[in-house]
This record gives sequence, C-alpha cells and structure tokens, in this order.
Amino acid sequence: MENIEIENTIAIQAFEGLQVKQLVKNDSLEILSISLAKGAVFPPHESPKDAHLIVLEGHIAFYIGKDAVVLKNQQKTSFPKQTEHWVEAFQDSKFLIIR
Repeated sequence: MENIEIENTIAIQAFEGLQVKQLVKNDSLEILSISLAKGAVFPPHESPKDAHLIVLEGHIAFYIGKDAVVLKNQQKTSFPKQTEHWVEAFQDSKFLIIR
C-alpha cells in the first residue's frame, strides 16, 4: 500500500479556545477541522460557499441569522454562503466544516 498517507490532525487537535486546521483545500473543496473548548466561541463570520457542519464530538450551538441550532455528536446541519453565523461550545467539541 504505497502512497497512502494517514494523518492524525483531528485526533491531536487540542481543546484550547478556538483551533482551526485546514485538512483539505483545492479548487472545488475545502475541509476545516474546528475544535472549541467548553465556553469558547467561534466569532461571527461568513462562508464564501454553501457549507456543511458535522459535529464529531461534543455539544455546540450554531447561530445563524435569528436561528439557533443545538447539535451533538454525529449530527449535521447545512448553511448558505454569505450568511453571518457563529458557534458556541457547551462542552469541549470538534466539528468539520465542508465547503
């Protein structure tokens, strides 16, 4: 099995405030691994593309517009580009942004 690369980026990503790691980036896809320590906030921002948020572990609130969605382990939501949103962690949490 040549040329198969295995990374542990998500597993070793610390719960220290807000941590953002780019896992994949090419012309058609970007995948970000986000970790948030309990009580930390990913501040308001917009995505340049329609996106998906998938919780790997933890418990977060995803705020978009006037709506709030509470997400836990292995739950997913989608959101449109150029819409302000932010995330708050109720416990140490990791999630992926795929856009």
